[in-house]
Amino acid sequence: MSKLSIDQKRIQDLLSDKKSDFLIPDYQRPYAWTEDECDTLWDDLFGFCFPNNDFEAFDTNSEYFLGPIVTFKNENHKLEIIDGQQRLTTILLLLRAFYDKFQLMQDKQSKSIREKISHCVWKCDEFDEPDMDQLKIDSQVASDNDKDEFLNILRTGIVSPAWKSNYAKNFRFFQDKIQELVNTFPPFTTYFAARILQNVILLPIEAESQDTALRIFSTLNDRGLPLSDADIFKSKFYSFYSKLGKKDEFIKRWKQLEVLTEEIFSSSRSAPMVELFTRYMYYARAKLGVKDTTTPALRLFFEGGNNYKSLNDESVFNELESLANFWKRLYRPDEFSDKTKKQLFILQYAPNGMWTYLTSVYFLARKDKDNNLDEEAFNQFLDKITAFIIAYAVIRPGVNALRTPVYPEMVNLVTGMDVKFENHKFSKDIIDNALKSFSFTNGRPVTRSMLTWWAMQNPDQIVLDKFTAFDIEHIYPSRRMKESPLKNSNNFESLGNKSILEKRINIRASDYRFEDKIRYYLGKLEKREPTKIEDLKHLAESLKDFTEVDIENRTRRIISSFIDYLDQNQLISQ
Repeated sequence: MSKLSIDQKRIQDLLSDKKSDFLIPDYQRPYAWTEDECDTLWDDLFGFCFPNNDFEAFDTNSEYFLGPIVTFKNENHKLEIIDGQQRLTTILLLLRAFYDKFQLMQDKQSKSIREKISHCVWKCDEFDEPDMDQLKIDSQVASDNDKDEFLNILRTGIVSPAWKSNYAKNFRFFQDKIQELVNTFPPFTTYFAARILQNVILLPIEAESQDTALRIFSTLNDRGLPLSDADIFKSKFYSFYSKLGKKDEFIKRWKQLEVLTEEIFSSSRSAPMVELFTRYMYYARAKLGVKDTTTPALRLFFEGGNNYKSLNDESVFNELESLANFWKRLYRPDEFSDKTKKQLFILQYAPNGMWTYLTSVYFLARKDKDNNLDEEAFNQFLDKITAFIIAYAVIRPGVNALRTPVYPEMVNLVTGMDVKFENHKFSKDIIDNALKSFSFTNGRPVTRSMLTWWAMQNPDQIVLDKFTAFDIEHIYPSRRMKESPLKNSNNFESLGNKSILEKRINIRASDYRFEDKIRYYLGKLEKREPTKIEDLKHLAESLKDFTEVDIENRTRRIISSFIDYLDQNQLISQ
């Protein structure tokens, strides 16, 4: 069980402790508090210290809880801040502003408070005298270009008029509020600072490791975003590239990679950078020869029991950049042939996301020195995984089931072998019966996969825009089904009665007779644009009505064609 040190402390006790040596690490996000948050904090603290603006109404035993500070002691014996960076930074700016004001005051109380604040801001020498060159806090935030302003403000109390950072704005805000307090209620000023030091409470939580501290943060934090795995990975790369003398180059490249992943993975369930690392993880696993279907958590995999040693390698970051650029190129209009783009359009509706991991491994394993692929071989790969993933989703639904056949193929790819699924081929009779008996309801992802695949089989089918919204169309609609029920009610949800159709058309054509649907499919009603699904246009041009016989015939054609597709990709067992 992980050990924790938890001890509620007054601000003065926490910051003046000689062991308090805080570090805002490189992977943290920049300081984000604005004057609005500082104004709220000031009003809250003032209301606590002077109830109803009454100087004497304060209860010296009362406490104001400001929040937790989650840290762990790193290898340099500094308290690395995981949570509480924003509030601790703001409190130090506030205390430094008070310190400056008390420098001009010579009364006993002001001198006493100034001395207490000095022990909170600066480290002390062996005679317990503050060393003005040694702060109690340091910042190494890689993406914060203004961190030096923060440290300079704490050291000197000087803020340049040219500084526009949140640090500078908030420090000026506190200076103005303190001066306003001095002008309005002079006696309040020292009492306000004293009560903040002695009655405002922080809850320092010191964990024994970074991982434990991060877990605590994720549990406690319900306001901001917890640090992602990518933030941790960034810190490891940052440290590695800094030792190589390439810190600035890395920061620039990381920012570019963040922008790129935001563009291409914005719809991902994971944070964009986390999605990139996840796709890369499968390649790294495959290189290790791992076929185990139990996938470790992303951070745990890269930590590897050796403090992220695998990330101390320039080739890893180069490969991450190459992988991100590959996924961007996949959807550029002129990068690949129509054949490839059609395959990718089908796969974006795959019943699960496993194809993205498998394709990422394929790219990293087969790319040339210019990060290009042999497109003919790539198309063969896409055909095979499309056929396999759809068929497997019918036989054994669920993404977890797919791990068993897919993980060994990832290992095969990095060892130079082709994807074959040799031990998981389909019996023609079994897959035929499975497809005929499977309930292709709209709620099942594989239904859309099958219908998208079928639409792309038409030789006249153009490449469809991946950003166009498509629905599943019942060609024999539900209203007609109520008025003229099919003899076999199962035919209503069969593949033969369905097609993908642009959402804008599907909404209008949903419950019309076939003769009316024809006009919607062909764009002859209200002069609207026709569907781009060639199979539907062919039906509209060749049939006057769409009957139960047509549904059954079309179902047989789709299933027969898909089994032929499996056979063409050597996925039917002999």
